[in-house]
Amino acid sequence: MKNKSGNWLVNGIKIKYHEFGSTGPIVVDWPGNPGVVTLIFSLEGKLSIKDNSLAETLELSDNQHNIYFSQEAGRKIIRSGLPMKWFSVQFSKKSFLSIADTTNAAVKQFVDRVISDKPALFSASPLPINMVHMTCINSILNCNYPDALKRMFIFSKAVELLVLQIELFGRFTARKVTYLKKEYDRERVLFARDYLVKHIENPPTLSELSRLAGINEFKLKKGFKETFNQPVFAYLADVRMETARDELMKKSKTITEIAFELGYSSPQHFSSSFKRKFGVPPGKIT
Repeated sequence: MKNKSGNWLVNGIKIKYHEFGSTGPIVVDWPGNPGVVTLIFSLEGKLSIKDNSLAETLELSDNQHNIYFSQEAGRKIIRSGLPMKWFSVQFSKKSFLSIADTTNAAVKQFVDRVISDKPALFSASPLPINMVHMTCINSILNCNYPDALKRMFIFSKAVELLVLQIELFGRFTARKVTYLKKEYDRERVLFARDYLVKHIENPPTLSELSRLAGINEFKLKKGFKETFNQPVFAYLADVRMETARDELMKKSKTITEIAFELGYSSPQHFSSSFKRKFGVPPGKIT
């Protein structure tokens, strides 16, 4: 993996995306402005953020995210030697407070600390990134609207990500049953997700996937739903649809080519699934 990065600035919101290859453990200085609310997503690899204004180092593993408010102008990101991808959205204090919903008790507590200029971590434990988050992030990374529309689109998606994080936190704090009690089990579910996506054209059955991942089928089913808020094959169906839409917008492949590459039995089956998902047939995507 080659190092890759992207930066956007829209209406007081800074968005950053970085990919790092496996070059050994490294400490990255992350410059910034004091008094910002940061949405941070570890898409791949393990990430540690050392911010002197926070009481503890923020630790994120594969497929985890959190929100924090910092009074530091800069912070250090400590990454392992493995490949890593991370995505962040930074709201200025003013822009965050203008859109924050204080009717939610958890949000109000966080907002009160922001108003008082007190550093804060939104969730004591990292939260999982689900398909809805990834769709939103990918739509920002792949946005090809002209400048004026692009700014509006990216702003709306940044706000949507904040709403999604808060909504997920509410569901997790209300949940009583946890199926993935060990880090090993969580890693096995992430392996299963990655294997499923890599073999999207010919996915394994659930029993085959559980054997490949080294986790029993019951725990895979329950743990996958717990982590991604979707059953295994509903998640796969959404990945197929999002991939198909991206490919159609590139206009480099035919509908038939895309259908068979994504594992559909026929172009007709693909087209009906696509229309059911997006409300228009694949030929109408522009």
